[in-house]
Amino acid sequence: MTLRDIGDREGIRGWSGRAGATLTELRLESQFRCNGSDGYLSWVNHALQVRETANVDLGGIDYDFQVFDSPNALRQRIIELNRESNKARLVAGYCWDWKGRNDPDVRDVVIPEHDFAMRWNLSTDGPLWIVGEESVAEVGCIHTCQGLELDYVGVVIGEDLVVRDGKVKTDAARRSPQDHSVRGYKKMLREDPDTAMALADRIIKNTYRTLMTRGQKGCYVFCVDPETNDHFRPFLGQPYGRNLPAAPLLEAAEPDPPRHDD
Repeated sequence: MTLRDIGDREGIRGWSGRAGATLTELRLESQFRCNGSDGYLSWVNHALQVRETANVDLGGIDYDFQVFDSPNALRQRIIELNRESNKARLVAGYCWDWKGRNDPDVRDVVIPEHDFAMRWNLSTDGPLWIVGEESVAEVGCIHTCQGLELDYVGVVIGEDLVVRDGKVKTDAARRSPQDHSVRGYKKMLREDPDTAMALADRIIKNTYRTLMTRGQKGCYVFCVDPETNDHFRPFLGQPYGRNLPAAPLLEAAEPDPPRHDD
């Protein structure tokens, strides 16, 4: 989904009416994703405030959801899980520029306060990044992880989505200008601010909804913003990831020069 997309319900209804076509609308009530847990999918909508649902917590839901206080601990856990079947990956909101486009030594996704630095996915595996044997050493984004499921996904939520006083707030200005999904936002914001903010809010929330539902068995989250990280804790019943014992960072193989698919 981008700011330039067309094809929402109202548009389709209008076009079909003008064409004199009979339109039948159906609702997808269930889909086998995230361990077949419709409850988890509904909870994600609730937690991200995409829409209100009856699933206001994770009680009784057969799905492994955890919150980490450190992106390094999250990365380490994903590398550990990936050794089982090559089906665990780290992904993030597109809040960091692809500075290493022509320099494979540059780390794009940098969180200085945690001494964390990784690079966006490389061109080595192209659209098959999500199944590439060495791609656990890279961070994927919304444009490179759709279409296939993982066993476990680690999601870094950037500053484009934060929680303040229990309210999920989005800011497209925190997205990298290289992200095509919000290209043209500043111009639209000047011309029609209400529409621009509403569309951007939908895009950003849907981005994280997609990222948080890539794992069949589990989703692990780290939010760059501490208050946002705390937003997810009550859903678990108890904190996770605080005061983790120090452990050496597990290393993953480093492939060749990068290309981050837009």
